[in-house]
Amino acid sequence: MTSNRHNRMDEQTVLDAARDCVLAVGVRRTTLTDIARRAGVSRMTLYRRWPDVRTIVADLMTREWTAVGTAVRPSTTGAGTGGAGTGGGGATAREALMDGLVTGVAALRDHPLMRKILDVDPELLLPYLLDRLGASQSAFLEIFEEALAAGHADGSIRAGDTARQARALLLVVQSFALSGRTVADPADPALTPEAFDTELRTILERTLAP
Repeated sequence: MTSNRHNRMDEQTVLDAARDCVLAVGVRRTTLTDIARRAGVSRMTLYRRWPDVRTIVADLMTREWTAVGTAVRPSTTGAGTGGAGTGGGGATAREALMDGLVTGVAALRDHPLMRKILDVDPELLLPYLLDRLGASQSAFLEIFEEALAAGHADGSIRAGDTARQARALLLVVQSFALSGRTVADPADPALTPEAFDTELRTILERTLAP
């Protein structure tokens, strides 16, 4: 047990070091030697777990993005049980889900690692947008499906296939999180990132309402 805890601590140290390196110079200019030196381990230690920088960065992205999802995960235990618009105690599952999604999109948009990757190494994200789901996307889908099921149960979210609805939500929030800055204009009050957060909430409301 102690050995397992030690290995997990070493992994987090390496990922912390990789994060610092990427934030400083980007992924393409980061080497295994840089990460090993910053983590205080040997290159051989890294090779035993990760064959190259990109595999370390993939694990780093999974850790960072999943942490955002966990931080804004909607609670399904305190949602009102009276259905949409009936004045049940607490927020409905739909309201909790919308709050989590809008907050999560803003957190990802402003995340230092996300901003650095989009600025310097955007090609790292293409496989997860065009070819396959990543570990963090799968974690998001689990969160979405749990919240959608709660919304189906309390009547605040329209009936539908939970897995399909979750994937549709993923497509929407990915677009706002990754591409939002291409259409935003901080100089125009109607086109600020915060204005698009409001627009996202409206889209989600109309998508999820019964």
